[in-house]
Formats: sequence, C-alpha cells, structure tokens
Amino acid sequence: MSYPDIVKYAGGTPVAVMTDESDGFRLRAEQVSRAITPRTKLLIVNSPSNPSGAVVPPDEFVKIYEVCRAKNIWLMTDECYSHFVYGNEKPFSLASLPDTKPNIIVAGSLSKTFAMTGWRVGYALAPAELVSAMVKMQSQSTSNPTSIAQYAALAALTGPMTSVASMLAEYARRRDHIVAGLRAIPGVTCTEPGGAFYAFPSVAKHLRSSMPDTTALARQLLEKQHVSIVPGEAFGTPGYIRLSYATSIERIEEGLRRLGKFFAMAESAS
Repeated sequence: MSYPDIVKYAGGTPVAVMTDESDGFRLRAEQVSRAITPRTKLLIVNSPSNPSGAVVPPDEFVKIYEVCRAKNIWLMTDECYSHFVYGNEKPFSLASLPDTKPNIIVAGSLSKTFAMTGWRVGYALAPAELVSAMVKMQSQSTSNPTSIAQYAALAALTGPMTSVASMLAEYARRRDHIVAGLRAIPGVTCTEPGGAFYAFPSVAKHLRSSMPDTTALARQLLEKQHVSIVPGEAFGTPGYIRLSYATSIERIEEGLRRLGKFFAMAESAS
C-alpha cells in the first residue's frame, strides 16, 4: 500500500498495472509494455506479492526486465517475501542473471524472512551512484537502524537458514488451511497464493447497499466479529480482502469461523 504515496512524495505519478485473478494475479510483460509511456521512469514489481501472494515466473520476469531495459526504465524488484514460495518454486532474483545489475534495484527486508518485523531493518542493492544518492536522502530523513539491530541483521544474513525452511513448511500448512476454509464459505472465492503469507479472496458477491465496498465490510466485520482484515480498495482491487495467515492454526480457524458467521448473518439480514 505504501508505494503509491512514496511515488507521490518523490514527485511522480503512480500508475497501477492491474492483474487478473484468472491468471493468479501474475504480472505479465505484455501488461507492463502497454502501461509504459514516454514519462515512465521506474517499474516496481513485488514478487511474491503482497496482497495476493502471486509469484512472477522467472521466465516472465526476464521478459519484464527486457521491456524495461529496451525503454531505459529502472526496474525495482521488491523481494521482501522471496524465500516464502511454495511447492517446487525456488527463490529467484533478476539481479542473479548476468549483466542485469546496472538496470535493477533490489529492495529487501529482514522482517519477513527472519521474523524481525519490529527491528525495522531493510536493505537495497543498486549501482553505487544510485545508492550514494539514496543514502544522502535517507540519512536526513530517517537516520539509521540502531547498532543492535544492524548486528542482528548481520547475524541473520550470514547465519544458517534452517529457521526459514521451518517457517515455510508451517506457512504452507496454514495456507492450505485458510484457503480451504475460505472456499467453504458460500459466496467467497480464493486463488491459492504461490508465495508470501496472505490470502486474497473475492467477497464481491456479499457486497450490497448496506455494505457497498470492502472498506465498509472491513469496518462492520471489525465491529461485529472483532476480525481485522485489509480492504481491497487499499490495493486498488475492490471486491477483495486481504487476510494474513502469519498466525497459529487455532487463530486462523477462529477467524474463519467468525468470518463465516458474519457473512451468514449478513445474508439473512438482506
């Protein structure tokens, strides 16, 4: 949700490239190509995606990169969820390919991979000239992470990755549980996320005059069932809601129970 405001803050105009649920919300090079104008300076791609959990296939990512390179556009790849991909998928970064680094910015975070959310540590990989400019702005706006957080980040990045595999296995179990539970609720559809730890179901069939959008739905759900979700309007995707499954199976089950109860009561009242 932050990117549109960040772009505005920098004096730019954010343009969303809309993806399709029928294609698993995956971004395609053809869509990017159609959205580019002579004023385009930067493409930001988040894969695995927040909110949908969609993963851009490596071969498609290369095509997207080629589109950007041909148009002399920077490509920023947000890899905050890169280690949380399911099935036979493996973490992938465009910057690992030969000769791509001069045109790519990698944005990373320790919050997800190492469960260090409260430490507020992230990083960027980019050409030295660009990083130097970034540091000038960052050092005068947010100062820096504490030395304690920096040493913790160093230990995380250079230490064993066994905890990540354990987390991924547990997230896969939770993903299957929440997707099955959402699909069991009448009027709710949910694409299986390929990465991250979010479910992004469509609840459009439950919208009505008393609950015209998912922002109103989120407010009523919080007031009536004490369940917190993020409305799709926050991501430019009306009719959808985002749920996190970065919690226990027990809490997921209770959340699903309350969500099902909420929609059942809404249907009976209409």
